Amino acid sequence: MIKPIIWSTVFTFIAAILQSTIISKFTFISVIPDLTLIILVYIAFSNGTMVGQVSGFSSGLILDFFTAAPLGYNMLIRTIVGFLVGLLNGSVYLDIFIFPILLTGVTTILKAIVVFFLHILFSGMLPFYRITEPVFWIELLVNMVLAPFVFSFLKLFKKILVVPRNVL
Repeated sequence: MIKPIIWSTVFTFIAAILQSTIISKFTFISVIPDLTLIILVYIAFSNGTMVGQVSGFSSGLILDFFTAAPLGYNMLIRTIVGFLVGLLNGSVYLDIFIFPILLTGVTTILKAIVVFFLHILFSGMLPFYRITEPVFWIELLVNMVLAPFVFSFLKLFKKILVVPRNVL
């Protein structure tokens, strides 16, 4: 169980560096795809709730250091998302194209909802997604378009990213 957590942290760290440096230079209407979220979705769905929430916590910690968000902001969001996506482990077949798109879309919306509740909880001191603005919808679309490619790439590393199931 520890191996997927360590490797997902490594992949998330690399994705966070890519997001904050290279990809941020090629944005469309200041929208950066959330590669770390897509990686978290794959890890949590493939391994379950425990690995999902620990990977979410570690990826959130990495993002908290890379962004100007308050420490713990991304950790809380990613931990909740990792747990909820991990609940789907073993319940749905993961195909190569449609399911990654749908799951990433739902997860991006879920992230926006959690961010909104945190915004309300902290009396408007934290930023949130405005679903009426095109930035949220473009990020949603970009995440959904990238999901099958990221999932396919991560499947190449299935041996180190996924806990093998016990066969009875």
